[in-house]
Formats: sequence, structure tokens, C-alpha cells
Amino acid sequence: MAERLSAEARQSLAGTLPGWAPVEGRDALKKTFKFKTFSEAWGFMSRVALAAEKLNHHPEWFNVYNRVEITLTTHDCDGLSDLDVKLAKRIDGYAQ
Repeated sequence: MAERLSAEARQSLAGTLPGWAPVEGRDALKKTFKFKTFSEAWGFMSRVALAAEKLNHHPEWFNVYNRVEITLTTHDCDGLSDLDVKLAKRIDGYAQ
């Protein structure tokens, strides 16, 4: 079972995960990605889906045309865990 991030780990998130912001009222992070086309957004979502399957850690997301909003939290520990950090880093890599 995943463990919630420590206070020290949380303090480094802003530098480690630029653009990811805390979600009000939840122990979660959120980021919005914009692409040129729907097809690019869908390709990005496909890559993220494969990474999520490998980690067995699945994002909450919302897609409209070229915009993808992703929220990360670990339901097993009811908050942020190292799994969220790992997946966020992979997601950022796919968005570049």
C-alpha cells in the first residue's frame, strides 16, 4: 500500500513538478495541458494511459478537444504519494 508524502517531500514538489498545482479541498495535484489538435491530445492521453498501467496508478482526467486536465492523487492512502510524483514526471516528459 502506498504511503502519503512526507512534509519534506511535499516542500520540494514545486521545484520538482513545475506547473502542477494543489487542488483546493483535496490532497491532490492538477495540471492542464494544451495541444495543437485533438489528435495530439489523444496521442498524449494514450501514452499516459500506458504509463499508468505499468505503474498500476491511474489519473483522473478530463479532455475537451485539445485540452487535457489531469488530477493525481493516490486513493489507497487518500492523498499524494510517490506514485503521483513518478506519474507526473512521466506525464511531463510526454507533453514535451
